[in-house]
Amino acid sequence: MAECAENETRAGFVALLGAPNAGKSTLTNNFAGSKVSIVSPKAQTTRTIVKGIGVWGNAQIIFLDTPGVFKPKRRLDRAMVASAWSGVGDADIVALVVDAKRGFDEETRAIIDALKANQQKACLVLNKIDLVKNETLLELTAALNKEYAFDETFMISALVGKGVDDFYDYLAKNLPVSPWLYPEEQMSDMPLKLLAAEIVREKLFLYLRQELPYALTVEPELWERRDDGSVRAEMTIYVERDGQKQIVLGRGGAMIKKIGQSA
Repeated sequence: MAECAENETRAGFVALLGAPNAGKSTLTNNFAGSKVSIVSPKAQTTRTIVKGIGVWGNAQIIFLDTPGVFKPKRRLDRAMVASAWSGVGDADIVALVVDAKRGFDEETRAIIDALKANQQKACLVLNKIDLVKNETLLELTAALNKEYAFDETFMISALVGKGVDDFYDYLAKNLPVSPWLYPEEQMSDMPLKLLAAEIVREKLFLYLRQELPYALTVEPELWERRDDGSVRAEMTIYVERDGQKQIVLGRGGAMIKKIGQSA
């Protein structure tokens, strides 16, 4: 890798691959410094690639927060997995994010097999290290690097920001020399009204039980800027069946009010 002159800038795309709930969205939000990708304890909440943009030193890093890679069962599942792999083709650097607590599971093995098949250079990011003993971390690191020749390995906790600086340093040094691709203050390529709809969807996952949130779609209907700088936003939540409508509304409208206030 050629050294970058002190006044040269770098910019590029980093695809975050991983099983559902590995912490890709949390890492994206940590770097962007704001919520640009929704986070939920439920798996498979990221449906499309979300870009989180930030500056580290002389480099502008654009994270491609991809949907979790898993064995698809529904048409939407297949589209989500295809979206994840499309992000790899657009990336200058690929990072496999692994939930250290879950370890080397079947989904991670399947991703590594695909990386092998494509002879894809990648680095390894072990996330949630604050939940795992050091001995377990070392064993997991050895097992994963034995399975695949990762360029570098990083141990982080995206939630609390532990260890992320070394990862960001690596990315900044290895992205191509380039002018920045977005304005310095921009944190995402997603329009604010769509980001607001995503945040409403995040609250649906938080407050509604079991599989119902996966069947819901949120679309912005009104986005009106006011003179005082505030915004009036109206969202429509689409359900698959009429029976789901009452669950979303709650008794006396209590649930939908709770979701709206939380968002």
